[in-house]
Amino acid sequence: MNPFVLQYPDLDPVAFTVFGQPIYWYALTYILAFVIAYVLMRRRLHHEPFRSNTTPKPWVSEDVDDILFYSIIGVLLGGRLGYCFFYKPSYYLANPLEIITGIRDGGMSFHGGVIGVLIALAILAKLRGRPFLQYGDFLAPAVPLGFAAGRLGNFINGELWGREASESLPWAMIFPTGGDIPRHPSQLYQALLEGVLLFVILWLFARKWKPRGLVSGAFLLGYGTLRFIGEFFREPDAHLGILSLGMSMGQWLCVPMILAGAALMIWAQKAGIDDRGDPTADGEDEPSAASETSTTEPDGVGEEAEEIVAGESASPL
Repeated sequence: MNPFVLQYPDLDPVAFTVFGQPIYWYALTYILAFVIAYVLMRRRLHHEPFRSNTTPKPWVSEDVDDILFYSIIGVLLGGRLGYCFFYKPSYYLANPLEIITGIRDGGMSFHGGVIGVLIALAILAKLRGRPFLQYGDFLAPAVPLGFAAGRLGNFINGELWGREASESLPWAMIFPTGGDIPRHPSQLYQALLEGVLLFVILWLFARKWKPRGLVSGAFLLGYGTLRFIGEFFREPDAHLGILSLGMSMGQWLCVPMILAGAALMIWAQKAGIDDRGDPTADGEDEPSAASETSTTEPDGVGEEAEEIVAGESASPL
């Protein structure tokens, strides 16, 4: 073994204990992810179309609270059920109680979490009478930095490490549970790709008005593509390995996301629904020429987005 290959740092997955109960870093990264999303959603209230939208009622801070609450429920339930039935369906069908009791041993699926959040937002949209895609466009740019926090949690746990790497790779690393071979620290790759890079792209993309659904579609397309790329460096699940066409389960789950995102962006461009003034739920009314050409934000909003990208986006990491 090359003595110059990096050794995984001796990180304790337990951050601290409370009344004898361990509090894990991974749990804290989930909390951090929700805090980041909350702060960024509060900023989104000052961006178009949410700043000037009044139908069915103006966007206020209580809407952020609703979205956060429903998203937490969707992430936890969808993420757990997605892991159980995407990755180990036969085991959990034979041991259904393990779906609940086994969560302390880990096992969450991002793709399941996305489905859970979509269902939660659909319920919220029905209850509040807002278009579903308005919620999606509002939330999407605030999510990626939470992904980065979660991947850092994976790295601290020493889990979900990468495929074998050349010993000449300066950052190749030996993980305690990954054998005596150098591996890609794929958790950090994914934190940068699906987290930081996707955040920068989406935040800049959504800083100016976009027709309803376009930001949501960009999120699905962007995450699916970047996750697909990251999977080339991540070790496939041992019990699944490489599936058909040489792709991992994670890559196969990204394919429908990419297709759905591209289709949604095409639909959004053609529909051209403008939510800045008096949005129509069915999309029959076309936006005025003035609204189509007025894509700049009032003074201060662009600067605010730049401050987030330049400053706040780095602070949680």
